[in-house]
Amino acid sequence: MMSAAITTRPPTAPVPHAPAAGGTRRRSRLRPRLELAFLLTPALLLFIGFVLIPIGVAGYYSLYSWNGFGPLTDFVGLDNYVDAFSGDVFQGAIGHNLIIATLSVVVQLPLSIGLALLLNRKLRGRTFLRMVVFAPYVLSEAVTAVIWLLMLQPGGFIDEILRSIGLGSLVQLWLADQSLVLYTLFVVITWKYIGFGVILLLAGLQGVPPELREAAALDGATAWQTTRHVVLPLLGPTIRIWVFLSVIGSLQLFDLVWIMTLGGPANASSTMATYLVDHGFKRYEFGFGSAVAVILFIICFLFALLYQRFALRRDTQGALTGVR
Repeated sequence: MMSAAITTRPPTAPVPHAPAAGGTRRRSRLRPRLELAFLLTPALLLFIGFVLIPIGVAGYYSLYSWNGFGPLTDFVGLDNYVDAFSGDVFQGAIGHNLIIATLSVVVQLPLSIGLALLLNRKLRGRTFLRMVVFAPYVLSEAVTAVIWLLMLQPGGFIDEILRSIGLGSLVQLWLADQSLVLYTLFVVITWKYIGFGVILLLAGLQGVPPELREAAALDGATAWQTTRHVVLPLLGPTIRIWVFLSVIGSLQLFDLVWIMTLGGPANASSTMATYLVDHGFKRYEFGFGSAVAVILFIICFLFALLYQRFALRRDTQGALTGVR
């Protein structure tokens, strides 16, 4: 008769309970939000301190007739805004900004596209040509304004060049003629900023696959047809970004105009920004100048909002991501 074997089992340690799946999921969702908050907080504080608060302070000052000294006691409500919009000089300044913005899109854009397409080809000295085109953009607005102010003065470099090639009849008072000064400034603006547009479009051209050009050539398309139906549509997002930056820059134009003409002669080249500085700082009308600053901000903000809504929306729809 066999005896039953008695077996003993070692005591087993208690198995710890696994954490709830819901807690793990919550922590996995909380971590990227904390990281996002940690990274955004410094930039958000700077934005609030240097953008939102100054806008609010300017809006508050704009409700007073204040010369910048002493307490704010003379409350005028919206009178500063009414005076600004009813003034012929400010209406003319808005018109000048719109003219510069329109000329930038109509003239600078085709020139930038043409130069970008040319400099995108395999040319001898292409790197040097790109540097020459981009070099004016590196110069500060003050340096650019002083250089062109010296060249455009009566008897200056531009006048002597025209006389030396037999075109002395074209010599004008470039910065003193009320009907000519704004367009003279636009030439300087184009010389200064066209390099930025060319570099931006060259970057966009790098994203055009060469296979598409080759396929179009195999289908019998000419160089112009390839550019029009293949290259330019693919450059659409870059062109729309350039238009946005160009218009916003035209609305905020100040440095070149202020140094070269001070908005003259007879306010023929004034812009909203020069009008703001003239009244806010030179005439010590800080309340009125703050109202003009708020108007300029609202115009730029509305344009940016509408442009984003109707022009840039399709370009950014696939680029937006959310935190999950």
